[in-house]
Amino acid sequence: MKSSLQQELQTTGDFLALTRANEWSIDSAFSFEVSCKKTQAKSKVSVLDTGIIVFEPLDHVSSKDIVLSCAVHGNETAPIEICTDLVKQLILGELHLQERVLFLFGNPAAINIGKRFVEENLNRLFSGAHSLPQGDASGLINKERHRALALENAVRDFFTQGSDISSERQRYHYDLHTAIRGSKNDKFAVYPFRHGQPWKKEQLQFMLACGVNTILLSHSPTTTFSYFSSNEFGADAFTVELGKVRPFGENDMANFAGVTQTLTRFISGEDLQLTDYNSEDFSIFEIYQTINREQENFTLHFADDVENFTDFPQGYLLATDGDIEHRVKQAGEAIIFPNAAVAIGQRALLTVIPTDID
Repeated sequence: MKSSLQQELQTTGDFLALTRANEWSIDSAFSFEVSCKKTQAKSKVSVLDTGIIVFEPLDHVSSKDIVLSCAVHGNETAPIEICTDLVKQLILGELHLQERVLFLFGNPAAINIGKRFVEENLNRLFSGAHSLPQGDASGLINKERHRALALENAVRDFFTQGSDISSERQRYHYDLHTAIRGSKNDKFAVYPFRHGQPWKKEQLQFMLACGVNTILLSHSPTTTFSYFSSNEFGADAFTVELGKVRPFGENDMANFAGVTQTLTRFISGEDLQLTDYNSEDFSIFEIYQTINREQENFTLHFADDVENFTDFPQGYLLATDGDIEHRVKQAGEAIIFPNAAVAIGQRALLTVIPTDID
């Protein structure tokens, strides 16, 4: 017998509504089958928990395991709208499914209050950071930490189950975000640290097809979601920043047409129409300074409306952390992700410098 949640979902295809109505969990997992109206191909839909839904083709063996995550920060609405629409099309049989896909809506409670997080930044809690001790307390001290663990487990199960199907599978994870402030480069992607493995030009071509031509190369481990999938499972992964944070209904979705079209082609097995790699198509940066907030008295010395990728002259005072000064060290050094309000010990600012991968 179908549960009321299943009946509603199969009728409307609105997984976001189900997710928002059940902030932290659902009573039990459930699954059902759907048929594509165009191809008659059947697929299995599995709702594993709130915000966690898997689509698997039943008529053929796919070659790719694709994770698409959004709402790791609850107020980043454009990616939520993109994923919501893709999920709805798949449930209602309006889109052919060629590959296994796991959709994750990271922080439903934060979506409901329209904020980045409830108690703690979810994108600083992966790769086991959720369970690190906090003083005398165990690591899992709030619901967001439990949620990070649940999301890790969902990705782990998805990728390892995919390996059981075929040993020649490819893994991908695109973690979709929007930035707190505007950017000189409206869309950009962070390529997680690859521990000596080469940067893949084909993946940069994929980003370009999504309308993302600014790439930030990370040179150290982090506790972000995309690094977790890259490091733990060898997935091709990115944190993809799609414009600026806006409330629901205020996003110009035409601005994300490249992302939507490319992801649609990817999961439905269509030609991605990638162009040949040309370094002149990209603006590539690497992280130069990581500035953490270590004191209560932490100040950024530029205006709140200064955009990401703004550069400052050599010697310019970027931030003070108590008595410590952080200055621009070389010409062309630009800021990204400034946020003076982070918790003590967390990153308050990155600086980047131009580079290339040739």
